[in-house]
Amino acid sequence: MRFFGLIGKSLEHSFSPVFFKEKFEKEGIQDSYYQLFPLNTIDEFNQLINDFSELTGVNVTIPYKQSIIQFLDEIDVNAKEIGAVNTIKFERINSKLKLKGYNTDYLGFIDSLKPYLKDYHKSALILGTGGSSLAIAHALKKLSINYIKVSRNPVKEVMSYDSLTDEILNEFKLIINTTPLGMFPDVLSYPQIPYSAITKDHLLFDLTYNPNKTVFLKKGEENGATIINGAGMLINQAEYAWKIWNNIPFSDSSEMLL
Repeated sequence: MRFFGLIGKSLEHSFSPVFFKEKFEKEGIQDSYYQLFPLNTIDEFNQLINDFSELTGVNVTIPYKQSIIQFLDEIDVNAKEIGAVNTIKFERINSKLKLKGYNTDYLGFIDSLKPYLKDYHKSALILGTGGSSLAIAHALKKLSINYIKVSRNPVKEVMSYDSLTDEILNEFKLIINTTPLGMFPDVLSYPQIPYSAITKDHLLFDLTYNPNKTVFLKKGEENGATIINGAGMLINQAEYAWKIWNNIPFSDSSEMLL
């Protein structure tokens, strides 16, 4: 058997076990098993890999996408540029374990976003400056889309929510929410932007997938905007992780090599 899993802190509502269980059943994959590995601190990672010598690969979720890097032997060029890892491949050569980190979040985001992009989606607002925003910023660079980050605690080159005006939203027609606002169970919260300035030309993307339609997306939809939740991105990034673990080649615009 080959073992895969997810490391993180709060994994009770994780999407990954259900996704991979269904994938294994649908594709007749009988030699693989996927499970959750909750870690109270990232320092428990070494004990985990000692206890589960059959591990072939793991996904990494919050809050460990950045702190996991210190435990890896190598990281892919895109993960290095992003500064965060969400997929680890376990390689055993002459009984020696090598851990290589990748980021498939940005790939999943690109695949989910591209079908909806129009010529006028040249500039984007990234709501939030947390770990998730790093992969989104990298993806937008790949797509040659300019962006500005927005935060409740603005610093240099980061806007505050209070500074957002109708004129700014008219210029930035792609808005991506990378914050946890609106995520279950806090479903009534939402980013404070001037929704009255949203039009049918706007594209709103929320990384959250539970609930299916956050207040952020609902408010955008009410003003005619196209909306996308994070479900497609999540599925896409998981599929890329599977390809990495199984040495199935693929490339993005930077020709990422396994």
